[in-house]
Amino acid sequence: MKTIGIILAGGNNKRMRELTVNRATSAMPVGGNYRSIDFVLSNMSNSHIQTVAVLTQYNARSLNEHLSSSKWWDFGRKQGGMYLFTPTITTENSDWYRGTADAMYQNIDFLKKRHEPYVIIANGDCVYKMDYNKLLDYHIEKKADITVVCKDMPSDYDVRRFGVVKMNEESRIVDFEEKPLVAQSNTVSTGIYVVRRRQLIEMLERAQEENRYDFVTDILIRYKNVKKIYGYKFTDYWSNIASVDDYYRTNMDFLKRDVRQYFFRDEPKIYSKVDDLPPAKYNTGSEVSNSLIASGCIVNSKVENSILFKKVFIGKNCVIKNSIILNDAYIGDNTHVENCIVESRGTLKANTYYCGENEIKIVSEQNERYML
Repeated sequence: MKTIGIILAGGNNKRMRELTVNRATSAMPVGGNYRSIDFVLSNMSNSHIQTVAVLTQYNARSLNEHLSSSKWWDFGRKQGGMYLFTPTITTENSDWYRGTADAMYQNIDFLKKRHEPYVIIANGDCVYKMDYNKLLDYHIEKKADITVVCKDMPSDYDVRRFGVVKMNEESRIVDFEEKPLVAQSNTVSTGIYVVRRRQLIEMLERAQEENRYDFVTDILIRYKNVKKIYGYKFTDYWSNIASVDDYYRTNMDFLKRDVRQYFFRDEPKIYSKVDDLPPAKYNTGSEVSNSLIASGCIVNSKVENSILFKKVFIGKNCVIKNSIILNDAYIGDNTHVENCIVESRGTLKANTYYCGENEIKIVSEQNERYML
């Protein structure tokens, strides 16, 4: 393969509220069995990219645990492999990653020691499937300096939190604005880029000399009239987990038959770390409709339009509706949960009521379940 991969998975996102107090966004559970980072890792593996670097920083413990073995994504090779980079204190540097460009610069030795001519850079908090070989072929055909994967969003979608781009008839990007107050286009950057390795090294070194640390604002936008930057339109499913509403909507999309078919059945597959757990158990009194129930769950009540992640226990006479219950949560008897996200390892006492009214409610009850 002519490409190495860099996955940016170290950012802190305050729009995720309590959900990222103890975990990185890239470690957020998705679709019953996956973590957010599984999608980009699987895309790299399925595209036969043999060498991938994952840059982590904020709340990296659970993410590092998930990535403790590269075999799940078939990166356990003699040639290449998966490299996990966190900020490191050296004689020359004692800073945390100050931005996406700085994160790559602090690991620039990794880039310099490789021999592949191209680099694919992607975020770890997006849900999609992509053949990066087609993207690379497009990049080479256009003779581009940088290629940005773009997505046309619905006209009623709020794109102001994305990088918004404008392209001419040749697909060359003529305008790139990061998080505009007033968007002039509904075409957004998906945070996936292709660039020649040597050129990336040069741009990172120059940005560092000028105390510039962000890849989008200090490289892409700054060079948009200097370098040949092209847009590659992506038309399949893509979702960015950047807020609680986005996270909830993305998971609920997995309750749609076509989305489940696309990610669970259609080739190429999405891979994840596998736990040795028994199948979900449905006891007398359980009633499940239009829901995803992961392995290790025990259900004793009504579950409707919801997603239960691994090892969730639902007590008797409960109602779980339009909700996401994260790993290892315990729901006591006679509990009503609606329009909520219940945190991992949360314990909801019996005879309680939780309902999100005007927004999705995040429930984080760390009660001692063995004393109930």
